[in-house]
Amino acid sequence: MSRIGKKPITIPAGVEIKQEGNTFTVKGPKGQLVRELSSEIKVNIDGSEITIERPNDLPNIRALHGTTRANLNNMIVGVSEGFTRGLELVGVGYRVQASGKGLTLSLGYSHPVEVEAVEGITFKVEGNTKISVEGIDKQLVGQVAANIRAKRPPEPYKGKGVKYADEVIRRKEGKKG
Repeated sequence: MSRIGKKPITIPAGVEIKQEGNTFTVKGPKGQLVRELSSEIKVNIDGSEITIERPNDLPNIRALHGTTRANLNNMIVGVSEGFTRGLELVGVGYRVQASGKGLTLSLGYSHPVEVEAVEGITFKVEGNTKISVEGIDKQLVGQVAANIRAKRPPEPYKGKGVKYADEVIRRKEGKKG
């Protein structure tokens, strides 16, 4: 049995879940998320608790068991609390500015790098080197943060670049003279 899949999900106050076939709609104080999950996994909604059951122990069904539970839990947490991913700019002259709903990054290139606003995502700029990506969809928040990091990933010698706030960059030793 999956350790994650067999855990029940508690529904917090203020969150509503509707199931139509294998499409789930979760409404909460921060917004609404809709997701279609696998029809092979059975989801039981009993009052303020959700349990996920699998019909057999085939490898693909076992994989879907924990994934289905994690996806539903992320939807519930997203509409009730939201998700945040922090980014930091490290390097001389590396700066960020909010421009409208998007961002303008100075990353050592000959031109500024523009990041367009994505629907459902808000950017918060703290100082001129910290970015906070916030939203209710965990996958979208992570993808937008990864796209920003990909503009200038941190390099291993000086650590310059865009890094996650909790990321540790392993440093390499430079040339020996």
